[in-house]
Amino acid sequence: MPQDFQEEIFERLTGAEDEAEDLDSAAREHEAPNGLRHALSLSMSKVADGLIDPKLVLSWLATTLGAPPVIVGLLVPIREAGALLPQLFTVNLIRAMPRRKWAWAGGSVVQGSAAAVIVLVAAVLDGAVAGALIAAALAVLALARSVCSVSYKDILGKTVGKSRRGAITGTASSAASLAVVAFALLLMMGAVDRLALVLSAIALAAVFWVGAGLIFGTLRETARQASTGQGVPWEHFRHLREDPQLVHFIAVRGMLVSTALAPPFLVVLGGAGGAAFERLGALVLASAAASFVSSYVWGRLSDRSSRWVLILSGLSGAAALGAALALQALGLVQAVWAIPAVLFVLMIAYHGVRQGRSTYLVDMAPREHRSAYTAVSNTVIGLILLGSGVIGALASVAGTAAAVALFAVMALVGGIAAFGLNEVEVLESS
Repeated sequence: MPQDFQEEIFERLTGAEDEAEDLDSAAREHEAPNGLRHALSLSMSKVADGLIDPKLVLSWLATTLGAPPVIVGLLVPIREAGALLPQLFTVNLIRAMPRRKWAWAGGSVVQGSAAAVIVLVAAVLDGAVAGALIAAALAVLALARSVCSVSYKDILGKTVGKSRRGAITGTASSAASLAVVAFALLLMMGAVDRLALVLSAIALAAVFWVGAGLIFGTLRETARQASTGQGVPWEHFRHLREDPQLVHFIAVRGMLVSTALAPPFLVVLGGAGGAAFERLGALVLASAAASFVSSYVWGRLSDRSSRWVLILSGLSGAAALGAALALQALGLVQAVWAIPAVLFVLMIAYHGVRQGRSTYLVDMAPREHRSAYTAVSNTVIGLILLGSGVIGALASVAGTAAAVALFAVMALVGGIAAFGLNEVEVLESS
């Protein structure tokens, strides 16, 4: 593809007209083609994420194969905590790499390989053995994802300018959501045998992850002097002592995990009962549709002020959960439109949180410490996710509404706390 054509597409996506002053000369020269490679590989990765969603796809698959409930219940914690907690131990290895794109590319290929193993296991085994092997493959996938996560923000910061990173990642989210919408519609229609559909979707996810890794490997990344990687992983926690803004950001992000944890409780609140899978299919559709209509907008807004994206996401998430409680009080929560409408708004907030916190961290972190900031932040958030999940489960003992109320309060506190964050983007008006 001609360089001029790539630059024109990049400018249309990001609104970028001037050169990125925060990039070196080599990175500025290749920013447009690199930005398009980011968008394409990230789109494919996000499609794969949606097709193998442990909250829906893998949980249903393991249940269908006859895996015991204890294994099914472990799938989401394995995926969420497994993708975050190991980052503190891999950051030094990644920082020792002159070109860190290979960490992301390799992690993506490993995720695809783990997804292929899940398809093979489901095709030939069942029962507890199948469930255990699926959980083990998911653990490998989560570990590979952690490598991608801890390396990506650093690579993005090296290859795409500060004022257009949100647009690139937002474009990828919106593009990927179209494929997930189609998958959700097929799940809800029931026109295709569901087991065949789910296995085909996971196989497609495997192909997409491998393809994304191959594309990402073609990035033009300037080699840098490798970090020695000396010291124990825990030393990175010194950034929490040295940078109060990082602590504030993690606290905000920790409160906003409520937008990720609340959806299953909303499904229960709506009385999904025996139709849980169909209602969760609607959840996937609501999430994908919300991503499609909001991710690009959130991305462009985060390029101007990711702080305001976090504020608006927290407040809108709290409003959505508050609306669910109000609908229950009015006896309307089981209406056919009620939970889908609430979920749609909540998912818009959720995608705003994802976009805002990613852009904020990249723009806030000192260039030489991006990987360490990412690892520390994600490790703490992994622990918060585990703690919040336990607290949410305990709150549900008092009733599903109590858990929803807890998450609403967390989102509200997070949105309000985000007012205290520093502005880290350079606004056009400045």
